[in-house]
Amino acid sequence: MKATGTRMERLSPVRLPGKPEKTKVRDHWRVVLEYADEGRGPWIVDLSHCRRWDIQARDLDAAAPGISLPVAPGGVMLAGKVLTGRTGQRQALWWAFDDKADPPAGASWTDITEGTFCLALLGRDVFKITEKLASLDLADPNRSAPFLLLGPFSNVTCQMAVLGKDPQNAVVLVAGSRGFAHGTVHAVLAAGEEYGLRPAGESRFVEKFKLLPRPDGPERTRAAARKTPAPDKPKSSGRTRSKKAAS
Repeated sequence: MKATGTRMERLSPVRLPGKPEKTKVRDHWRVVLEYADEGRGPWIVDLSHCRRWDIQARDLDAAAPGISLPVAPGGVMLAGKVLTGRTGQRQALWWAFDDKADPPAGASWTDITEGTFCLALLGRDVFKITEKLASLDLADPNRSAPFLLLGPFSNVTCQMAVLGKDPQNAVVLVAGSRGFAHGTVHAVLAAGEEYGLRPAGESRFVEKFKLLPRPDGPERTRAAARKTPAPDKPKSSGRTRSKKAAS
C-alpha cells in the first residue's frame, strides 16, 4: 500500500499489458473491470484485489462457524460469490469475489490478500497453457471440478483451483506469494502467446464464475451434515407413560 497525497492506494503485484477500458476503485484497490479489445479468449485476469484468507485450526468447523467447508483436502465448494477450499486436515482457504462478503475472522484466520497474487485463466486452450507451466495435470480426467491442487506452477509453489474443466470454457485460479507475481505473469503470457492469450477485466471472471455449477457431491460439509434434522422416532402403538422433555 502507498500514500498518494492524503489518499491511500493498494497496489496489485500483477501488471498486465493492454489498455483498461473500465476501472473502479474498491477498498483502495484500482480494479480493472474491462480491457479494450479483450478478444475471444483465452484470457488472463488479475484477481489479486479479491480478499483471501487462510484458516488454520484443530477444529476447522468451530473456527469457521456458518461457513461450508469441504470435508477432504483438495475439495472446493462454491457458495454465492465465495470459494472455500480444504488444503489440509487443519487448514482451509476462503476467497471472496464479492466486496460485500465479510468472513467471521478470528484468531484462526489470516488475511493474506496483500501478501499474495491471484490470477484467473479463462476460456479455451487454458489447459494447453497450464501444461507448459505445471507439473500437475490440471485437466486430470479422473477428477471432477471443482478441486484444489498445491504444487509448482512456473517453478513457484501455488494453490491452483480448477473450477471448470470444459476445454472450450475452462476456469482456473492460481494464487501464490506476492514476490513471485511478476515472474509468474511473464511465464503465463509467454506460454499463452501462441493461443492468443489476452488480459481481461474482473467482469469477465465474474460472468464465468456465476455460471459455474454448484454440485451436491461427495464434498458435502460436516457442518451441513450436522444441520440435517434426525428423523422422528416412530410412535409406539401401545400405552406408554409420557416423559417430560429435557430442557
